[in-house]
Amino acid sequence: MNAHPSDAHEVDEHGHGFDDLGHYTLRNYLLGFAAAAVLTALAFWIVMTGAIASAGIASAVVVALAIAQILVQTAAFLHVNARAQGGWTLVAYVFTAVLLVITIAGSIWIMYHLNANMMSGAMDVAVPSQPP
Repeated sequence: MNAHPSDAHEVDEHGHGFDDLGHYTLRNYLLGFAAAAVLTALAFWIVMTGAIASAGIASAVVVALAIAQILVQTAAFLHVNARAQGGWTLVAYVFTAVLLVITIAGSIWIMYHLNANMMSGAMDVAVPSQPP
C-alpha cells in the first residue's frame, strides 16, 4: 500500500491499480444515455411505422440495433473494456456473449425442427364438418 494518499497511482494490497477503469464523467454517462435512447427510438420507429417493408430485413435491423444497444450500455455504464481489471471483465463479457449465442441459436434450431417435424402432418388431417 502506498504511504501517501495523494500519490497519482493508488494500489491496493494485491497490487491492483484503481485507476485502470479510466475517468468517467457526467458527460460520458449522458452520451451513453443519449445513444441508448436514440437506438431504442430508432428500433421502435422501424417497427411501429413499417419503415422497412420486408419483415426479414426489418428484423435484422432491429437485432443489429439491439446488439449496438448492448455494446453501448456495457461500455458506457458497466465500463467493460480491455483495460478494466487486466482485461478479465472483457473476457467474461465475451464468454457470456458466446453462451448467449449458443443458447439462442440452439433454441431457434430446436423450435424450427420441432415445428417442421411435428406440425407437417397436422394440415393433412381432414377436419370433421360441423353438423348443420
